[in-house]
Amino acid sequence: MTASVIDGKVIAAELRTRVAAEVARVRADHGLTPGLAVVLVGSDPASEVYVRSKHKQTQEAGMASFEHVLPADVAQAELIALVQKLNADSTVHGILVQLPLPKGLDTPTVIDAIDPAKDVDGLHPVNAGRLASGMDALSPCTPLGCIILAKSVHAKLDGMNAIVIGRSNLVGRPLVQLLLNENATVTIAHSRSRDLPQLTAQADLVFAAVGKPDMVRGDWIKPGATVIDVGINRLPAVDGKSKLVGDVAYQEALQTAGAITPVPGGVGQMTVACLLVNTLRAACAINGLKPPAV
Repeated sequence: MTASVIDGKVIAAELRTRVAAEVARVRADHGLTPGLAVVLVGSDPASEVYVRSKHKQTQEAGMASFEHVLPADVAQAELIALVQKLNADSTVHGILVQLPLPKGLDTPTVIDAIDPAKDVDGLHPVNAGRLASGMDALSPCTPLGCIILAKSVHAKLDGMNAIVIGRSNLVGRPLVQLLLNENATVTIAHSRSRDLPQLTAQADLVFAAVGKPDMVRGDWIKPGATVIDVGINRLPAVDGKSKLVGDVAYQEALQTAGAITPVPGGVGQMTVACLLVNTLRAACAINGLKPPAV
């Protein structure tokens, strides 16, 4: 049996279409245009590509897109001042400071400066705390995308055994909270967990977010399990061109899993789409409107 491939491109496109419809409705009914501000510090090539993609998709969804590019040697006080200016700007409903920041800038301090109501990356301690408490919160975009992809295979995750491999603040930890909110039974593991293959083999849902290429082998996967591969690792290829691989040995896992996300074309597609969802949700919440239907 070969696993079915979960097409992140198609699912993300459907989500963006629904967001655009809600944006149009909110603008028509309330005269409100959601606005997303992205702050890029320095000239990291991967970040620049990502920011361009965000800008394009934000505009295609009918939202206002604001880009702020600062030099890599910007003073921390200047970056904080920009964030505070965006906090006070009523046309901006979502603020995203592109990570990682250059050396010399303190990431937690910058994140703390963002108004939690506009923290569409879901990284502010207030949002992290609300999520951990089971309250409504702006959730990090990649974990949110992971849940949507899993629910494209299983309408409900109630009672399913899930394992999250990776414990980062950006993916692993918030993903555990989102899975608990879906009533899944969750194990959080990482590169130092003992008997990781055995732990993984018990899971109906496998979320790999550890940042190590092909770490999760096919024989770790329970037959028929759903595998969501968050990893994006760039490897040199034989022909001299680099290639992207995930944290899961994809060809091996295809033979065992019931469904699996490819890399690229899986989780990465969902991250920007969920950023648009968060911006729309934030715009409605800030303006006292009912949550949008996405």
